[in-house]
This record gives sequence, structure tokens and C-alpha cells, in this order.
Amino acid sequence: MTSFPVKKILAAVLICGMLLAATPVASASTSQRGALISVVPVQTLSEEDALKPGTFGPLDAKQAEYGVHAYRITYRTIDAHGKVTTASGLVALPDNNRRELRTVAYEHGTRASRDEVASVEKETLDYPVTLLIASAGYAAVSPDYLGLGLGPGNHPYMDEASETTASLDMLRAARTLAAQQHRKLDEKVFVTGFSQGGQAAMSLGRALQGGADRYLRLGGLAPISGPYDVENAELPGLLTKGEVSPESGAFYLAYWITSMNRLHHLYDNPSEVFRAPYDKTVEALFDGDHDEEVIFRSMARSPQELLTDDYLRRLAHPTGALLDAMRENDDTCSWRPKVPVRLYAANLDTDVTITNSLDCQQDLRARGANAQVVNLGDLDHFGSGIAGIPLALEWFSRVG
Repeated sequence: MTSFPVKKILAAVLICGMLLAATPVASASTSQRGALISVVPVQTLSEEDALKPGTFGPLDAKQAEYGVHAYRITYRTIDAHGKVTTASGLVALPDNNRRELRTVAYEHGTRASRDEVASVEKETLDYPVTLLIASAGYAAVSPDYLGLGLGPGNHPYMDEASETTASLDMLRAARTLAAQQHRKLDEKVFVTGFSQGGQAAMSLGRALQGGADRYLRLGGLAPISGPYDVENAELPGLLTKGEVSPESGAFYLAYWITSMNRLHHLYDNPSEVFRAPYDKTVEALFDGDHDEEVIFRSMARSPQELLTDDYLRRLAHPTGALLDAMRENDDTCSWRPKVPVRLYAANLDTDVTITNSLDCQQDLRARGANAQVVNLGDLDHFGSGIAGIPLALEWFSRVG
């Protein structure tokens, strides 16, 4: 999956601390999308520490140059049904003498627990990613999405529309935070993301290019190992081609089906989809309060063990609401970027098959875009993220 081990006690301490230390932010209208609600300083990283080996975990940190100030923010956005809600995320700014900063939006991968995001938990890959981006001289903006971090409700997993609105609104909130720090964010935004965040990055890029915010524009796009094509790449890779690990596939399917049921009404009763005993347990496992280690211990080891025969057949030949749920979120590559695009992927990824990136490239090129797939070689899913993020960051420095 896309998380490192989580320390629940640390997460609880951090949450208590931010509730005590959160600084309310005055706003002309706190109901406006992107309005900044609160700011919590999370970490100040000195230049000396930024240059020490291991500061950014397993990431290649040759781009690290500056100290960093990191902040947890909460802000206004809308939920998957268009109603006003709140979300959170991590913003990191470089400690340099530049008043105007270019921005990198980083979209994180699959998180089942609301505590496993960078704004709350430092022991995820996403936290050092965000700090590394800032240390390289960018304003780093890492949204938690809906229902994760401090966001209320369930996370609408793999719903590209809400990933996009939460990310856009966080970019707006980050602009306000930067102004409070006497900094200004350049209108140009570079976008990257890993795993689920690859899909989110493609969708955010399309929205930025389409003028979703008049103060923002897309500068470059470099998603990593994204599930861009559930219908034609990920599901066949899991169910028939043997390209996706059965254990990982069962986890992703359980999460995706329960999430999509809340948005598209795929079933009335879990027993229509899940075999016993999982029909009694799966929905509760994905309530945002269970981390992935707990979920995996309680989860089926394959789709065949998890799902009824009837639902396996439906997944192989989707129709109705099931097909709608797939295609509504499989269109993130159905546009023509006017900026440079790189898709990073790896041969030995058995979580998100490389076919996703090849299909995305084909869709982009069919619309006239010059999209390149960068094959990271014989790396697994996590390896592709660890290798791809510094490469994307280095590439942004050359194309921007």
C-alpha cells in the first residue's frame, strides 16, 4: 500500500497539540471556498539539518538547499455533494530570501486512516516529501483530501472530483498563509502525486489549465504510478492478467467499493458484494479510524476470497452504476495538457500496474499532447514513489 508504519500514539498527541495550538485566522468570509481557518506551526527545519543525510527519509535529497517552515492548516472547501465543509493539509515554505515562490502541489497516495496523512503523522512518506519540496525552494502544498486529517466524514476514496476541489481550495488557502508570512505564491503551479495521488494530480492539472482559479495556472505535470484506468488496466491486471497482487487488490477493491457505494449506490446490503464474514466487517474497517496494518490483518487475501462470484462477474463486465463509477473517475487523462507532462511508472509495480500509465499516455497523445512515460525500471510500487518524487522535482526545475 502507500503508507509507512504509523505510530497511533504520536498521531493522538499531535492532534491534541494542534487543537490547543491552532491559531484562528480572520477572514472576510469563512464560508468562502479556500478560506483559511487555522494555522499550526508543525516544524522548523534549519538549513544545517536539511543538508544532513537521512533528513528526508529514503528520498534522494540532492535538491535540498534551504531550511523549511512547515504548517498544518485547515480551510473551507466543499464535500462530494457540493456542501460547505472543511479540510486540512500541510504547507511548507523554504527559509530563503525570495519573496515570490513557485508552488508544487503534491497529491498523496492511498490512506485508509485519517491519522496517516502528512498534516498529522510525520512517519509517512508524504511528510518528508513535502519538506523536501520546500527545501528545494518551492512552496509545497500537500492536501489531505476530504475526510482525512482533520476533515470530517468519510474519505471519498478515488473520487477525482472531490480530490480536485479539496486541492484547489488548499492552494487558495496556502496563498493566504504565504501572504501572512510576507511571501507571495507565483501563479504557476507544478503538480505531482503518487499512486492515488497520480490520479488526483492529473485531475488537478486539468482544472488548473481549464481556469478553475484565475490566479493559478498549470506549470508542469509529473504524476507517479497513478491508477488512471481502473476499468481497462487495473481490474484486468488484478482479475485476469496476474499483474496486481491479490492481497493488495483485495484491499483496494474493498476500499474502492465501499467508497463508491456512498457516492453511486452500488449495493443495498454488503452481502450482495462481500462474502461472509467480510460482509459484516468491511464497511467498518474503512471508517477512517483503522490504520492499514489493522485492516490488512482483518482483510481477505484475494478478490476471490473477498467478493461473491456474482460481483466478481460484474467487475469483469461492469454495467450500470458500477460502470458509471469507474468511467466518471477514469477520465483524468482525457484532455490535452499545454504544458510538459511526464508519467513515472515501474515494471514491478504489483499495486498499480504500469499499464495505467501507458493507457494514460495513449489518451493524452490521442488528443495531441506530448506525454512521456518514464520507466523507472524494476521497482515495486513504493520504490517507484521513492525514486519518482525527486526525479519529478528535478524535472520541474528544468521545465519551469
